[in-house]
Parts: sequence; C-alpha cells; structure tokens
Amino acid sequence: MNSTVQNKLALITGASNPKDIGTAICRKLASHGINIFFTHWNAQPAWIEKFQHEMTEMGIQCGNIGIDLSNADAAYQILDHVQTKMGFPSILVNNAAHSTSDGYLELDANTLDQHYYVNMRSTFLLCADFARRFKKNGLNNGRIINMTSGQDLGPMPGELAYAATKGAITAFTKSLSSEVAPLGITVNAVNPGPTDSTWMNDEIREHLVSKFPTGRIGQPEDAARIIAFLVSDEAEWITGQIFHSEGGFNRG
Repeated sequence: MNSTVQNKLALITGASNPKDIGTAICRKLASHGINIFFTHWNAQPAWIEKFQHEMTEMGIQCGNIGIDLSNADAAYQILDHVQTKMGFPSILVNNAAHSTSDGYLELDANTLDQHYYVNMRSTFLLCADFARRFKKNGLNNGRIINMTSGQDLGPMPGELAYAATKGAITAFTKSLSSEVAPLGITVNAVNPGPTDSTWMNDEIREHLVSKFPTGRIGQPEDAARIIAFLVSDEAEWITGQIFHSEGGFNRG
C-alpha cells in the first residue's frame, strides 16, 4: 500500500448498483488503500451488504448511508454521519445524478425542481459544507471531484433539465476552485462521456459504439481511473479544470 494514501477517507455519492460509476469509483479508490464512505438510494439491501463486505475485504474501512439527495438537508446529514462514524473525509466525489427525459413540450416546474435538487443543490451544498468543515478538522490536502456530462460540447435534445443542471456544475466548479485553493483543496470536474452503466440498453449501445474511434463504449472503470488520478498527490497542482475523458467520442 502506498503510504501517501493510508488513512485517507473518500466520500462518494451515488453508488447504488453494481454497474454504477459510483461503485466503480469506490472499488478503484479502495484498491489504492483509501477508506470509503458511499451514499445510495433505492438500492437492494442484499447488494449493499455484499458490496460493503467486498470493500472491507480489500483491507480498508467502509461505511454507507441510504439517503434521498433531493432532501434539502441531505448534504449536512451525510457529512454529519460520515464524520461521526469514520472521521472527516479529505476526498469528496459528487457522482450522484437525477436524469429523466423531457424536451420543451414536456418540461415543467416539477421536472426542473427534481433535477435541480439532486444535480445542483445537493452537489453545491456538499462542496460548500465540505470546505467549511475542512480546516476545522485539521486537514491540509483535500480533493473535490464533480461529475458532469459534457453539456458545453454539444446539445442534448430531449434532456433540457438534465443538461441545464449538470451544465451548471462546470461554472460552479471553476468558481469554487478559486475560493477554496487557499485551504489546500483542489476542485475539478470530470465528464466521462457516454458510459455503459445502468441506463444503456442494446439499442443505445448499437447506436453509440460507432461514435467511439476506439471501437468500444466507455465503462465505469474508465471514469474511475481518472478520478483515482485526480484525488492522488500527483494531481495537487491541478484545479479548476473540466476533464472530458470520453475516449474520443464523436458527437457528429
């Protein structure tokens, strides 16, 4: 185990399924000796127990909480819980997201609100409260990684609420990175491109695969690898950046 990661604790939101990007991130960081605390929602209890056991079998400590991120107090509840159970994390990965199809004919206030609550409000409040508590817990080297989806690279017809709320994460990441740099916290965002996680079916895969010059669709493990780099000591000079790690995905 690398001595530089011993005793580090990462908080990852949105690990609710074996195929989630969040689950792959947990596995990757655990393989680097980083302790894990993950959030989940509507997950199968048997799978959560199995995954928790898988994590601890890797020789790290692991905790979790089931929580609805649309709750206005969710961010504070999560940080209170992890701090009480495992100590304060030095790594925050905002991976959880809400996504439903819409388009201008279907878009309404409720659709916007549900996307806003999870994609923007919970992410922003977790970032802000993480930074507020960081120095109070005697930490000097922190990482915040926010997940986005490349909204600035091209249109996403039929997903107006998702594109708008995830796109806001880019602006927030850049501004927050400047504010918290004096605290020793870096803030970056990652766009993993279309990833074969829980939302793809065979029809979608067939449509997308030709758009990848590598000949394959992105996997959750691809996203996890860049996250592992950005939370490492080697990435301490990188902040305020949006990484489009898409395997050369062609939107044309």
